[in-house]
This record gives sequence, structure tokens and C-alpha cells, in this order.
Amino acid sequence: MVLPLNTDPEQEIHQPIELPIDGVLDLNTFRPNEIGGLLPDYLQACRERGILQVRVIHGKGIGNQKRGVRALLARLPEVISFDDAGAHYGGSGATIVNLRPSDQK
Repeated sequence: MVLPLNTDPEQEIHQPIELPIDGVLDLNTFRPNEIGGLLPDYLQACRERGILQVRVIHGKGIGNQKRGVRALLARLPEVISFDDAGAHYGGSGATIVNLRPSDQK
């Protein structure tokens, strides 16, 4: 999966990067306005590969990113459930997402 990444917030040029589909999505390298398209696409790519549990790393901060991620997850029909990751997997700085198999809507 190739997605745009802008490493310099002052630059408007987006250079694509290869994003591994391994069940872990670290959002810290993406701008907030990129997440709305990125997260559903990443979850779909995971489902297509049979990865039905995904860890989304959003960081702890003041919680805006986490709230945005969870609001989006709540609207996606392919998401069965989501909750904070365990302490060894990021705790409240990450969300574990359980997905329906790709043959189910």
C-alpha cells in the first residue's frame, strides 16, 4: 500500500511511501487531515490479507487524535469492536480494532 507522507508541515508536496500492511498503523507520522482516508483504507487492506485485529497508534497527548480515530471507527461497518490496547501495547495511546472478515459486510 502506497500512501502520501508529508514529513515537512511547511511543504505542500506529498511524497508517497510504502506502508507495510502488518496490523499496526502508527498515525504519528501523518497529519490529522490525512487520517480520514488513511484509516479506512488501511483497515480494508488488512481485511484483504486476513488481518482481523489491528493496533492503531494515535498517542496519548490531549486525546484529540484518539477521539477522532474512535469516532471514525464507530462509523465503519467492518469494525466489530475497539478498545484501548493493553499496557504492553500502548495502553491509552493505542486502540485495538477487531474487524469482520472481508467476506462479511
